[in-house]
Amino acid sequence: MSENWFFLRGLVRESGHWNEFPKLFQEKFPDRKVILLDLPGNGAYYQKQSPSTVSELADHVRQDFLRTPRADKNFIFAISLGAMVAMEWLQSHPDDVNAAVLINSSLRGLSPFYDRLRPQNYLTILKLLFSNDLHHREKEILRITSNRPKVHEAISLAWTKLQQQHPVSKRNAIQQIFAAMKYKPKPLKPNIPLLILNGLGDRLVHPRCSEKLASFWSAPIMKHPSAGHDLCLDEPEWVLEQLELWTKNL
Repeated sequence: MSENWFFLRGLVRESGHWNEFPKLFQEKFPDRKVILLDLPGNGAYYQKQSPSTVSELADHVRQDFLRTPRADKNFIFAISLGAMVAMEWLQSHPDDVNAAVLINSSLRGLSPFYDRLRPQNYLTILKLLFSNDLHHREKEILRITSNRPKVHEAISLAWTKLQQQHPVSKRNAIQQIFAAMKYKPKPLKPNIPLLILNGLGDRLVHPRCSEKLASFWSAPIMKHPSAGHDLCLDEPEWVLEQLELWTKNL
């Protein structure tokens, strides 16, 4: 039975920011095909204007999905803003996919703004929006989102190259921030299996946001005790173990 896994990153991040995780996923699950998606304004679509609503972001991502040959089973694997886009997609087109994994995300109406973006990051993010020093910007993003400082220098250099190749405009960054801030899904739970993954060491989004999301949609949640917001960077093997256990029962 064929499986497609559609990977989607978050705010001002592109498919290249998954780093080695797609490769590790493919080695662990050789029969599952990874398809990397980008939001408009990021990655392959960096020259496009990013809309300011999650519903428009979801419509764009879905067009790439529809252009991909369907497998017997189709999964969404998404983090942060990408997970919000996935939620909207699942609610608007419930027959598109068979299951979804949502990582370190949050929703307006379930969590207060100071949990959705932790206050200690406000000034840093504002400065980063207007910084032209790409390497410094990527190092700061890693400092906030990852709890593996030993790899930050090497990865920040790789991410700087990504930004040079596919620069995200300040306007698109602001549009995506507004989209995330405003998004509030319908109360209807998608009628497919959901798994919530959460890093309890997340210093960008409070971990209780994922707990509230899991409770809201009656979805299982697995928590790593120390990983940060970029869970697949900090603890890729743990993530793969959770996916293996969860998909055995689908």
